[in-house]
Amino acid sequence: MTKDELYTKIKSILVDEFEVDEKSVTLEANLVQDLDLDSIDFIDLVVKTKEFIPGKIDPEVFKSVRTMNDVVETLYPYTQQA
Repeated sequence: MTKDELYTKIKSILVDEFEVDEKSVTLEANLVQDLDLDSIDFIDLVVKTKEFIPGKIDPEVFKSVRTMNDVVETLYPYTQQA
């Protein structure tokens, strides 16, 4: 999976499951300020990514995540695991 594919999947989850305005979801978007997500939403997002990301994702990695680009960069290595 490429980073662009990962971004597209995460964006789709945010729009479909979290009812975030699609136009608001950009790589630069701040998850809290721009997309109005909270810590519970972060956990829900990790759970939803399990559908296409193999292995276990440590929720602690999300402590430093602030933007959509941070989400993509943080989750991308998990998509490369066999």
